[in-house]
Amino acid sequence: MKQHAEVELEVRYAETDQMGIVHHANYLVWFELARTRLCLEAGKPYPQIEDLGYLMIITQAQQNYRLAARYGDQIKVIGWLDWVSSRSLQFGYQVKREEQILSTGYTRHLWVKRESHRPCRIPASLRETFLSLADQTEFTGPENRDS
Repeated sequence: MKQHAEVELEVRYAETDQMGIVHHANYLVWFELARTRLCLEAGKPYPQIEDLGYLMIITQAQQNYRLAARYGDQIKVIGWLDWVSSRSLQFGYQVKREEQILSTGYTRHLWVKRESHRPCRIPASLRETFLSLADQTEFTGPENRDS
């Protein structure tokens, strides 16, 4: 794993079900926290990406559960960039309580232009940052083409 970002949080009561176990939908929210933290720490905060006219829409999300997170747990969400291609990318995640892995997962994203919501190539102004973060690259596109 190359560069990664970590977010620490305490599981809140509102994130749990009647049994005190974290509801599955909250993991995607936690994944987002790690993903946006990674972008921020890489020098490309997500609001800046949007201001440049681009979005990274989620096209697929996968979650694997090992152990339950419960109300009051102190957890750490770790996010990294698995791979980048000319039009898409995949972030990986791990949710831990101390050294126990509670959940793993990934989200796949497609670059789109903010105004039209049409797919595009990774923006030239962001390419170097995201390529440097990725464990693997499949980039084969032209160097200066944005659409």
